Amino acid sequence: MRRGLLGLLLVTLLGCASEMPESEPTPTEPIPAVKMLDVAAAKKQLTSDQLALGDPVVNSVGMLLVPIPAGDFQMGSPNSDGSARSGEKPQHPVKITKPFYLGVYEVTQAQYEKVMEARPWQQKKYVQEGPDYPAAYVTWTAAVEFCRKLSEEEGVEYLLPTEAQWEYACRAGTTTVYSFGDNESQLEQHAWYDENAFYTSQDYAHLVGQKLPNPWSLYDMHGNVFEWCRDATRRYSSETVLSDPIGPLQASQHLIRGGAFYSLSKNTRSADRGGRFQPVPRNVALGFRVARVISE
Repeated sequence: MRRGLLGLLLVTLLGCASEMPESEPTPTEPIPAVKMLDVAAAKKQLTSDQLALGDPVVNSVGMLLVPIPAGDFQMGSPNSDGSARSGEKPQHPVKITKPFYLGVYEVTQAQYEKVMEARPWQQKKYVQEGPDYPAAYVTWTAAVEFCRKLSEEEGVEYLLPTEAQWEYACRAGTTTVYSFGDNESQLEQHAWYDENAFYTSQDYAHLVGQKLPNPWSLYDMHGNVFEWCRDATRRYSSETVLSDPIGPLQASQHLIRGGAFYSLSKNTRSADRGGRFQPVPRNVALGFRVARVISE
């Protein structure tokens, strides 16, 4: 029965902004809160390239962000990846020319409410409510407005990461299928996805930061909730090295990345282009994390 429901859920991966099935989720016990990193603990996990850019920062709503160095990477999936979607090819060289900060965690319910004074997930199915659960049922439009308001409050620029920035940060210098390697059996240590969440009656996004981070100390880049990107889809090309590529900002559909608590393992890969959603409709598994510009 649960696998049948999952089949309905996965239509979202094809770009349909639909709700979860109209059936009651399995009752669950709340998961105890986890201790999230502070600046000192985060510093211990950063690479030398990250530390060269400065310390992690904590902003006015308690969001921890770490520096992401500039660099080059291969974006997309190689021809050898049998799980890849056609839109992930050809794999091509991309250069991220400027360092930036990125949230260590997905934006939490407490952080979202502080900025937006709204709780779009409230009393919705397939959601656990609490300050350290990821904000869900968030539209692209609302995520952009969150960044605008936070930028105005703090006097520094916050943005959704571009698709290129997101994949670059997810890979964190790796070239493997996942940020931790190619071995799918290790995914449960790094992600909430169908096998350890939806199929086990934990059919909701989990508290942020419970799984292992990627090499740049970013948590939940695989699974938990989909994460909005700033731009819409662009067609990949391998003709030249692209510097800071970005798709259209005004579009009928915008990209999500990373997979969710009900995603198949292959849909949590670093290169997976998880789907396209209209900017306004909400979905139980739509969340985001934010990037912050590093001042000159």
